[in-house]
Amino acid sequence: MEITEVRIKLMDESQERLKAFCSLTFDDCFVVRDLKIIEGSSGPFVAMPSRKLTSHCPKCGMKNHLRANHCNQCGSRLAENRLIKDADGRAKLYADIAHPINSACREMIQEHVIREYENELKLSSQPGYISRYDDLDGEDYSTDEVETRRVDSPHSSSTVSRPHHPPAGDPMPNSVSGPHRRPGGSSMADSTADSASPNAKSAEGGFGSGIFEE
Repeated sequence: MEITEVRIKLMDESQERLKAFCSLTFDDCFVVRDLKIIEGSSGPFVAMPSRKLTSHCPKCGMKNHLRANHCNQCGSRLAENRLIKDADGRAKLYADIAHPINSACREMIQEHVIREYENELKLSSQPGYISRYDDLDGEDYSTDEVETRRVDSPHSSSTVSRPHHPPAGDPMPNSVSGPHRRPGGSSMADSTADSASPNAKSAEGGFGSGIFEE
Protein backbone atom coordinates (compact mmCIF):
# COMPACT_ATOMS: atom_id res chain seq x y z
CA MET A 1 0.00 0.00 0.00
CA GLU A 2 1.34 3.39 -1.02
CA ILE A 3 0.51 6.93 0.09
CA THR A 4 -0.25 8.71 -3.17
CA GLU A 5 -1.39 12.09 -1.83
CA VAL A 6 -1.31 14.14 1.36
CA ARG A 7 -3.33 17.30 1.87
CA ILE A 8 -2.66 19.66 4.75
CA LYS A 9 -4.87 22.27 6.37
CA LEU A 10 -2.88 24.57 8.65
CA MET A 11 -4.49 25.96 11.77
CA ASP A 12 -4.64 29.71 12.31
CA GLU A 13 -3.69 29.69 15.99
CA SER A 14 0.05 29.14 16.08
CA GLN A 15 0.10 29.02 19.90
CA GLU A 16 -1.99 25.86 20.10
CA ARG A 17 -0.54 22.37 20.09
CA LEU A 18 -2.78 21.39 17.20
CA LYS A 19 -0.88 22.60 14.16
CA ALA A 20 -2.81 21.14 11.23
CA PHE A 21 -5.29 18.61 9.90
CA CYS A 22 -4.40 16.32 7.04
CA SER A 23 -5.88 13.71 4.73
CA LEU A 24 -4.16 10.67 3.27
CA THR A 25 -4.93 8.99 -0.03
CA PHE A 26 -3.82 5.39 -0.44
CA ASP A 27 -3.24 3.89 -3.90
CA ASP A 28 -5.31 6.68 -5.49
CA CYS A 29 -8.50 4.95 -4.31
CA PHE A 30 -8.97 5.31 -0.53
CA VAL A 31 -8.95 8.49 1.59
CA VAL A 32 -8.61 8.87 5.35
CA ARG A 33 -9.38 12.33 6.70
CA ASP A 34 -9.00 14.29 9.92
CA LEU A 35 -5.57 13.12 10.95
CA LYS A 36 -4.06 15.68 13.32
CA ILE A 37 -0.55 17.10 13.41
CA ILE A 38 0.24 17.98 17.01
CA GLU A 39 3.28 19.74 18.41
CA GLY A 40 4.93 17.47 20.99
CA SER A 41 7.92 17.87 23.27
CA SER A 42 10.23 16.33 20.66
CA GLY A 43 8.58 17.84 17.57
CA PRO A 44 5.37 17.38 15.61
CA PHE A 45 3.70 13.98 15.45
CA VAL A 46 0.65 12.52 13.69
CA ALA A 47 -2.47 11.54 15.63
CA MET A 48 -5.01 9.25 14.02
CA PRO A 49 -8.67 10.30 13.62
CA SER A 50 -10.54 9.35 16.78
CA ARG A 51 -13.82 9.67 18.65
CA LYS A 52 -14.63 10.26 22.31
CA LEU A 53 -15.48 7.19 24.33
CA THR A 54 -18.79 7.30 26.21
CA SER A 55 -20.69 5.21 28.73
CA HIS A 56 -24.41 4.83 29.44
CA CYS A 57 -26.06 6.24 32.55
CA PRO A 58 -27.40 3.29 34.62
CA LYS A 59 -30.56 5.27 35.45
CA CYS A 60 -31.73 6.83 32.16
CA GLY A 61 -29.41 5.22 29.60
CA MET A 62 -28.06 8.55 28.30
CA LYS A 63 -24.55 8.52 26.81
CA ASN A 64 -21.96 10.60 28.70
CA HIS A 65 -18.27 11.14 28.09
CA LEU A 66 -16.01 9.29 30.49
CA ARG A 67 -14.83 12.36 32.37
CA ALA A 68 -18.36 13.41 33.33
CA ASN A 69 -19.17 13.05 37.04
CA HIS A 70 -22.93 13.42 36.57
CA CYS A 71 -25.34 12.43 33.81
CA ASN A 72 -26.07 15.22 31.35
CA GLN A 73 -29.70 14.05 31.08
CA CYS A 74 -30.94 13.17 34.57
CA GLY A 75 -28.12 14.49 36.78
CA SER A 76 -27.43 11.16 38.49
CA ARG A 77 -24.00 10.55 39.95
CA LEU A 78 -21.86 8.40 37.65
CA ALA A 79 -19.47 5.72 38.91
CA GLU A 80 -15.77 6.41 38.60
CA ASN A 81 -14.82 2.80 37.87
CA ARG A 82 -16.37 2.96 34.40
CA LEU A 83 -13.12 4.41 32.96
CA ILE A 84 -11.25 2.18 30.53
CA LYS A 85 -7.49 2.05 31.10
CA ASP A 86 -4.74 1.18 28.65
CA ALA A 87 -1.71 -1.04 29.20
CA ASP A 88 0.11 1.78 31.00
CA GLY A 89 -2.75 2.30 33.45
CA ARG A 90 -3.88 5.61 31.96
CA ALA A 91 -7.54 6.34 31.33
CA LYS A 92 -8.47 5.73 27.72
CA LEU A 93 -10.75 8.58 26.66
CA TYR A 94 -10.54 8.26 22.87
CA ALA A 95 -10.67 5.41 20.36
CA ASP A 96 -9.01 5.57 16.95
CA ILE A 97 -11.36 5.36 13.99
CA ALA A 98 -8.54 4.36 11.63
CA HIS A 99 -5.01 3.42 12.64
CA PRO A 100 -1.99 1.37 11.50
CA ILE A 101 -1.64 -2.07 13.03
CA ASN A 102 2.16 -2.27 12.93
CA SER A 103 5.06 0.07 13.64
CA ALA A 104 6.37 0.03 10.06
CA CYS A 105 3.14 1.46 8.69
CA ARG A 106 2.97 4.02 11.49
CA GLU A 107 6.50 5.25 10.77
CA MET A 108 5.76 5.47 7.04
CA ILE A 109 2.70 7.65 7.70
CA GLN A 110 4.58 9.76 10.24
CA GLU A 111 7.51 10.51 7.92
CA HIS A 112 5.35 11.19 4.88
CA VAL A 113 2.91 13.49 6.68
CA ILE A 114 5.55 15.50 8.55
CA ARG A 115 7.49 16.03 5.31
CA GLU A 116 4.37 17.32 3.57
CA TYR A 117 3.54 19.47 6.60
CA GLU A 118 6.91 21.22 6.41
CA ASN A 119 6.42 21.81 2.68
CA GLU A 120 2.97 23.24 3.36
CA LEU A 121 4.45 25.71 5.84
CA LYS A 122 6.76 26.99 3.10
CA LEU A 123 3.90 27.27 0.61
CA SER A 124 1.76 29.17 3.11
CA SER A 125 4.27 32.03 3.17
CA GLN A 126 3.78 32.67 -0.54
CA PRO A 127 1.22 35.21 -1.80
CA GLY A 128 -2.10 33.78 -2.94
CA TYR A 129 -1.70 30.56 -0.96
CA ILE A 130 -4.85 28.40 -0.77
CA SER A 131 -5.06 25.08 1.04
CA ARG A 132 -6.12 22.06 -1.03
CA TYR A 133 -7.59 20.24 1.95
CA ASP A 134 -11.13 21.57 1.48
CA ASP A 135 -11.16 20.55 -2.20
CA LEU A 136 -11.87 16.98 -1.18
CA ASP A 137 -15.48 17.90 -0.35
CA GLY A 138 -16.47 18.42 -3.98
CA GLU A 139 -13.92 16.82 -6.25
CA ASP A 140 -16.04 13.73 -7.04
CA TYR A 141 -19.29 15.56 -7.63
CA SER A 142 -20.68 16.98 -10.86
CA THR A 143 -20.59 20.73 -11.27
CA ASP A 144 -23.85 20.72 -13.22
CA GLU A 145 -26.63 22.61 -11.56
CA VAL A 146 -29.40 20.49 -10.13
CA GLU A 147 -32.79 21.19 -11.64
CA THR A 148 -35.17 22.66 -9.09
CA ARG A 149 -38.86 21.95 -9.46
CA ARG A 150 -41.69 23.63 -7.67
CA VAL A 151 -44.36 21.56 -6.02
CA ASP A 152 -47.05 24.18 -6.58
CA SER A 153 -47.79 25.88 -9.91
CA PRO A 154 -46.02 29.22 -10.34
CA HIS A 155 -48.11 32.32 -10.98
CA SER A 156 -48.00 33.36 -14.63
CA SER A 157 -47.52 37.06 -15.36
CA SER A 158 -49.69 36.82 -18.50
CA THR A 159 -52.65 35.32 -16.68
CA VAL A 160 -55.27 37.82 -15.58
CA SER A 161 -56.20 37.04 -12.04
CA ARG A 162 -59.87 36.81 -11.28
CA PRO A 163 -61.40 38.75 -8.42
CA HIS A 164 -61.79 36.91 -5.20
CA HIS A 165 -65.35 35.78 -4.53
CA PRO A 166 -66.40 35.21 -0.93
CA PRO A 167 -68.23 32.04 -0.01
CA ALA A 168 -71.91 31.80 -0.72
CA GLY A 169 -73.99 33.47 1.95
CA ASP A 170 -71.31 35.93 3.09
CA PRO A 171 -71.88 39.62 2.42
CA MET A 172 -69.67 41.38 -0.07
CA PRO A 173 -67.24 43.54 1.90
CA ASN A 174 -67.30 46.47 -0.54
CA SER A 175 -70.94 46.29 -1.70
CA VAL A 176 -73.40 49.11 -0.98
CA SER A 177 -76.16 47.68 1.16
CA GLY A 178 -79.72 48.86 1.00
CA PRO A 179 -81.69 50.28 3.89
CA HIS A 180 -82.19 48.09 6.91
CA ARG A 181 -85.59 46.37 6.82
CA ARG A 182 -87.76 45.88 9.85
CA PRO A 183 -89.50 42.55 10.40
CA GLY A 184 -92.69 43.85 8.83
CA GLY A 185 -90.97 44.42 5.53
CA SER A 186 -90.85 48.20 5.66
CA SER A 187 -87.56 49.93 5.84
CA MET A 188 -86.42 52.50 8.36
CA ALA A 189 -86.27 55.06 5.58
CA ASP A 190 -89.92 54.40 4.74
CA SER A 191 -90.99 54.83 8.36
CA THR A 192 -89.03 58.06 8.61
CA ALA A 193 -90.73 59.39 5.52
CA ASP A 194 -94.14 58.36 6.90
CA SER A 195 -93.51 60.06 10.23
CA ALA A 196 -92.43 63.24 8.49
CA SER A 197 -95.45 63.40 6.14
CA PRO A 198 -98.06 64.61 8.77
CA ASN A 199 -95.84 67.56 9.62
CA ALA A 200 -95.57 68.38 5.97
CA LYS A 201 -99.34 68.25 5.58
CA SER A 202 -99.94 70.37 8.66
CA ALA A 203 -97.51 72.90 7.37
CA GLU A 204 -99.71 73.44 4.32
CA GLY A 205 -102.54 74.94 6.36
CA GLY A 206 -100.54 76.53 9.12
CA PHE A 207 -99.47 80.12 9.92
CA GLY A 208 -98.66 82.18 6.84
CA SER A 209 -100.29 79.84 4.42
CA GLY A 210 -101.89 81.49 1.42
CA ILE A 211 -100.02 84.81 1.71
CA PHE A 212 -98.37 84.42 -1.63
CA GLU A 213 -101.33 82.79 -3.28
CA GLU A 214 -102.86 84.72 -6.12
